[in-house]
Amino acid sequence: MVGLFGKLGSTVVTGLVGAVAWDGVKKAADRGLLREAAVTTTAVGLRGRRSLEVGAERLRLATGDVVAEARERVGEQAPPPGSDLGGHAHDHDH
Repeated sequence: MVGLFGKLGSTVVTGLVGAVAWDGVKKAADRGLLREAAVTTTAVGLRGRRSLEVGAERLRLATGDVVAEARERVGEQAPPPGSDLGGHAHDHDH
């Protein structure tokens, strides 16, 4: 019987903590804090993505420069930029 009351008490405490937490979330949402946090998090993510894209482009350009210089050293002519389309024809007008 004591074990049953212990489990019942634990369940009541867990429910009470959950209810208090839910009330806190509702109040934060009512104040717009939740939305502000979501917007801020998204903005940070967009800045991070942009930074990664810039870094990737710099790396791509640096790699292209190294490959072009290496081809020049062995006497090969580097293809013009954009001519390596992986075997796909670029047959439409812009």
